[in-house]
Amino acid sequence: MKPRPIIFDTDPGIDDAAAIVIAVRNKNLDVKLLSTVGANVEVEKTTMNALRLTELLEADIPVAKGCGEPLLKKLEPCPEIHGVTGMDGYDFPPVTRKPLDRHSVEVMREMIMESEEPITLVVIGTHTNIAILFRMYPEVKERIAEIVTMGGGLSGGNTNSTAEFNIYNDPHAAAAVFGSGVPITMLGLNVTNKAVIYREDAEKIDASGKEGHMLYSLFEHYRGGTLDAGLKIHDAVAVAYMLHPEMFTTEMLSVEIATEGVAAGTTVSDFRAVQRGEKTPNVNVCVDVDAEKFRQWFVGEFCGQTER
Repeated sequence: MKPRPIIFDTDPGIDDAAAIVIAVRNKNLDVKLLSTVGANVEVEKTTMNALRLTELLEADIPVAKGCGEPLLKKLEPCPEIHGVTGMDGYDFPPVTRKPLDRHSVEVMREMIMESEEPITLVVIGTHTNIAILFRMYPEVKERIAEIVTMGGGLSGGNTNSTAEFNIYNDPHAAAAVFGSGVPITMLGLNVTNKAVIYREDAEKIDASGKEGHMLYSLFEHYRGGTLDAGLKIHDAVAVAYMLHPEMFTTEMLSVEIATEGVAAGTTVSDFRAVQRGEKTPNVNVCVDVDAEKFRQWFVGEFCGQTER
């Protein structure tokens, strides 16, 4: 089977790092670009982290720096979760690579329009770059196979009581992307909170090689839970969905983004309005995941239990 071409729009980030490492190593995915955005930490740091990952992986994948601030609000990074650098816990060697000298929106447009087949956008940070891409170059929308995004949720948040971090940090961009008409699959907290790994899993990954050791070191400093209680690898769930959709239960729902007030950043699905025919489902929402299969898959990607 021909590898699926994808572009990551990302803010590495420890769980981003896990997603990127798995995708680059897997023969069924063809990572064309790492487009960076400010979210987990500032965009200068997320760009450096993307370069660190491509260098560690010895992967010939370009990195393009994108937006450092949300469209209409101030960025609220979370160094308390990922560390000051965004990937604290591992001593990366000096980086010899540099990002491309063009904004990631321009690079994405060129790659999408020149691709022989539609590209999947894997959005695991804020949606700022994608919103600008669609506003400046709406012609790209017809050449995108799908957007697979980690963000939102059907109930509860991790930034406040209702909003998930990626959506909260640029709700106006998310609203533009979710209303763009491009096919979207949303993997929110209702599934990513279930997709956890434990210390015994991480120790197996640690022993698998340099990439596994790097991730294990990051996991020890990651505050997305703990290895003993269960570590949430949110962004890797997006990659799991692309490779093994059978692990997930999905449902087409109407999803809107609250952009103002105390609920800004909340993903709202109005079930009753759909039942009454007042709203049309616009997003393929993952509503459940087989947590044990996810755990086995995640470890297997490093330890050879699944085909790569």
